[in-house]
Amino acid sequence: MKAAVLHSPKAVSERPLSIEDVAKPKLTPGHSLLKVRACGVCRTDLHIVEGELPVRRDNLVPGHQIVGKIVDGATAELPLGTRVGVSWMGGVDGTCPYCRRGRENLCDSPTFTGYTVDGGYAEYAAARTDFLLPLPSDLDDLRAAPLLCAGIIGFRAIRVAGVEKGERVGLFGFGASAHLTLPVLQAWDCEVYISTRGMSHRRMAESMGAKWVGSEDEKPPVKLDRAITFAPSGAVVVAALSSLRKGGIVAINAIHLDCIPEFDYDSLLWGERQIRSVANMTRADARDFLETAATIGLRPAVTSFPLDQANEALAALKEGQIDGAITIAP
Repeated sequence: MKAAVLHSPKAVSERPLSIEDVAKPKLTPGHSLLKVRACGVCRTDLHIVEGELPVRRDNLVPGHQIVGKIVDGATAELPLGTRVGVSWMGGVDGTCPYCRRGRENLCDSPTFTGYTVDGGYAEYAAARTDFLLPLPSDLDDLRAAPLLCAGIIGFRAIRVAGVEKGERVGLFGFGASAHLTLPVLQAWDCEVYISTRGMSHRRMAESMGAKWVGSEDEKPPVKLDRAITFAPSGAVVVAALSSLRKGGIVAINAIHLDCIPEFDYDSLLWGERQIRSVANMTRADARDFLETAATIGLRPAVTSFPLDQANEALAALKEGQIDGAITIAP
């Protein structure tokens, strides 16, 4: 099969992925083989290929927002030809204290798709059958792919932030995940305030009906009940914190973050304001989000690249050249 392979991390400008012919994945018990139809491109992929996350295996095929059809390893519940999704959480041990408490997103021995095991920047991918997610038939492949990480993790961030219906919620950064989070919040009758760099991102947020849209240097005009940060920047966390009412919560939706600058406790954190991190997702998050997405008719804006332009797709993501989500279609 054809695949985009990472042999060693390097800057996106140096084209870190090699487009090669490699062997199809070997099927092992408890796994299914998928013919990949689309794979979303995520900022976590950037952190992996550029070495901001430590290398976990050699000759890696990245990609963890996979839409595919089962071609081997079918079950009674998931027969051959079933269209399914695969997300970042590729498996858990099921026995650690976190798994036993229903918090599998914090598993001590997790499997991460496109990081600890090969992912979906390829024509075929293998995945644990019990982590496959059946997909709504009315959602096409390209628009389903971004839901499988950007959408699910945004949904979990809403939960971690403790959002309640009708609240004022700030989204700091407006890329692939935030633009999928906004419609969910709107369906909950929340007022949504967007702070983001890039005129095109601000125009998109305005077109989607955000209550207020400003630049990364502007502060929302009201105190927020909750805030979610999407940029891997500690300064953005402080900006979000400075916008909260007393008792408000900031959820950091980033797997990698630079240093948080010093800030004044008395004015920013005091008053039982909280900072929380969002770590991975559970299968329950995935099922609940996909059900919500189907109910509200969520259809992400998508730009697609062919597999042999995987490096160009990553570069477009890094440079913020694309509004909405990016996918790769083999």
